[in-house]
Amino acid sequence: MLSIDLLEKQQKRLSVQEHRLSKSKIIEGIQCQKRLWLTVHHPEYCQTSEQTEERLQAGLTVHDVFRSLYPSAIFVDDKDGLSMSLQDTNRLIDAGTERIFEATFAHEGILIRADLLEKDGNSCRMFEVKSSTSVKEYHIPDAAVQAWVIGQSGLKLNSVHICHIDNRFIYLGAGDYSGLFYSEDITVQVQGILQNIPSLVAGFRGMLVGDEPQINPGDQCYDPFECPYCNYCTPAQSVTEFPIEILPGSSRIEKQLLEEGYTDLREVPCDRFDNERHLIIWQAVKNNMPHIATDLPQTLGQIGYPRYYLDFETITFAVPIWVDTRPYQQLPFQYSCHLEYEDCRLDHLEFLDTSSGPPMRNLAKQMIVDLGKEGAVITYGHFEKMVVSILIALFPDMEVALAAIQNRIFDLLPLLRASYYHPGMNGSWSIKAVLPTIAPELNYEGLEEVHNGMEAQAAFLEAIHPDTTTDRQEVLRRHMLKYCGQDTLAMVKIVNFFSGENKL
Repeated sequence: MLSIDLLEKQQKRLSVQEHRLSKSKIIEGIQCQKRLWLTVHHPEYCQTSEQTEERLQAGLTVHDVFRSLYPSAIFVDDKDGLSMSLQDTNRLIDAGTERIFEATFAHEGILIRADLLEKDGNSCRMFEVKSSTSVKEYHIPDAAVQAWVIGQSGLKLNSVHICHIDNRFIYLGAGDYSGLFYSEDITVQVQGILQNIPSLVAGFRGMLVGDEPQINPGDQCYDPFECPYCNYCTPAQSVTEFPIEILPGSSRIEKQLLEEGYTDLREVPCDRFDNERHLIIWQAVKNNMPHIATDLPQTLGQIGYPRYYLDFETITFAVPIWVDTRPYQQLPFQYSCHLEYEDCRLDHLEFLDTSSGPPMRNLAKQMIVDLGKEGAVITYGHFEKMVVSILIALFPDMEVALAAIQNRIFDLLPLLRASYYHPGMNGSWSIKAVLPTIAPELNYEGLEEVHNGMEAQAAFLEAIHPDTTTDRQEVLRRHMLKYCGQDTLAMVKIVNFFSGENKL
């Protein structure tokens, strides 16, 4: 039970006007003190990535499902303000409530809301819910801050747990998500760093009253998450046209060259490269000329007809919504296939199901018909082969036909990586990096709403939402079909260009 004095102290400390820290801000500071300083002093510089937005949304969905598993638990709402949340939490604890969602505590101005607080005799257990499929290193200090604040508030915690997604879970339908979460006891790990929290908090507060920390960009910018201040810390004007960082798989040589003062790849002597691909890139940017392997036209010209250019779009759900699917399983909902004949004819075949039901079986059936039984299935990367494997696992009755398609796949990406580099590719062989160097007229900027895979997923989720109107659904379908079709048309362009056929 929390005493009245402790509760009053909590509320008083919350009202103190200082650089108030929260659990999330402390975790930001652990990743990078400059990030925390900017969050407090210049939040207008923040630019949240699509990946971050998706992760946050996934977390919200996961929490909703987790709460549905404990229908008798009491939820502490914060709609009436944090002071009321503190009072509500104290009242529920005094009443001996068995389970509390979002139990709210504060200490020295630091506010936390525990995902689930469970009564354990005269003490409690704390559960933090994560959308990951395992306990991550950064989860430990996150939970330790929670445990420290709760402990300082006068409540004893017997144990601390992380509830994460169990990716072995298979959804059987009827809204039954029992078994979706796996609980891991991290009490020992939390206790190991609990004593460090007070000094950590004091250090951050001291840092926040000073000037902006001088911290150079580094691994901390992307670990454990991409920092939303990357553009601020690495302004575009400070980057050379051909930075050292464009070398692929180059952490060792990149670090050496940067330590030696090199910033522009063109300034590096050629004898510093012992990697053939790095040397090819250096020669291309140094001479401002593309590199094309002499045998590339012949290799591509040997691909037989008909040629099927295939590209999938997939969706993943932290919480599966379709029967017999698992969390984070890649599930195809769309494909585009450009079909090229030897006489230069070009057909376009496509599939997109926005009915909200599971699209995978119908997609597999139509694909087997569309792709026929002979001719190369041309892809850009190993992703399409992986998706076919997923379909085989889902539908064993179609294994023979799907495996036959998989065996016909010809992957362009490894060939291009070994045979082509243009100075404008900036160290990337993605289709969006290669295409402007050979067919600038076929650009993705001209597309509407859907310009990449992330936006295709977002459009699909909106299209299958029950509140989406028929007119809006048709608009989204048009944009998704246009985007996916451009990916396969781009492959046709690439093969035609490098084989010297130029049929389009």
